Amino acid sequence: MGEFVSVEIADHIATIRLDRPKMNALSRQVQLEIAEAAALVDADAEVHAVILYGGERVFAAGADIKEMAGMSYADMAVHSRTLQDCFTAVARIGKPVIAAITGYALGGGCELALCADFRVAGESARLGQPEITLGIIPGAGGTQRLPRLVGPARAKDLIFTGRHVTAAEALAIGLADQVVPDPEVYTAALELAATFVGGPAAAVRAAKQAVDRGLETDLDTGLEIERLQFAGLFATDDAREGMTAFAEKRRPTFTGR
Repeated sequence: MGEFVSVEIADHIATIRLDRPKMNALSRQVQLEIAEAAALVDADAEVHAVILYGGERVFAAGADIKEMAGMSYADMAVHSRTLQDCFTAVARIGKPVIAAITGYALGGGCELALCADFRVAGESARLGQPEITLGIIPGAGGTQRLPRLVGPARAKDLIFTGRHVTAAEALAIGLADQVVPDPEVYTAALELAATFVGGPAAAVRAAKQAVDRGLETDLDTGLEIERLQFAGLFATDDAREGMTAFAEKRRPTFTGR
């Protein structure tokens, strides 16, 4: 669909593929194409799960530093909003999103992976937020999504030092959910995505929104978000089908409605 970002859909699974040689640097154009891809798969009712993939060699090595180096404060004050909005578009996809990580996922690449619900990494993958070594900080969600995922102390370690972590360490601290041999990364992501195909799409979307939005607020507000999502699902065909199937001791057939 774009020059550097494509969307491929097969068996109800969409793959958002980054392809900007050599390292999938996240230029402004790439960022906008990612947001367009996110909107497309979110709106497609035939898509039940999404994979973010940078190819067999690298996920994304970070922002386009040459492009950023020429920007002033005034430039970045405007662009940083677009940058965050593009990544948030991925985080707000109302379907399970899996990042299939090969090679480097650094800086903006790591932040893009943080927008996914699950991360499958190859054994040789390296993840990190090295912005501090450039005299800046993460600007596409790293200071917010990373501590929510791995805890503030571990997030500060990665952000303050800029060090890269191995796939094994990423798994140990919760930054990765699964580590597999490098050639099996995309296949493993497909297998995980396939578990959501044919499921109750409205309920999955509601669950994702309840968890994600609940993490952004206090417990009482989170419980109210959950209550409203829970009650709303009783207006869906899938809820009636699910409970009827349970009573009739058969497998439900969900339609996403």
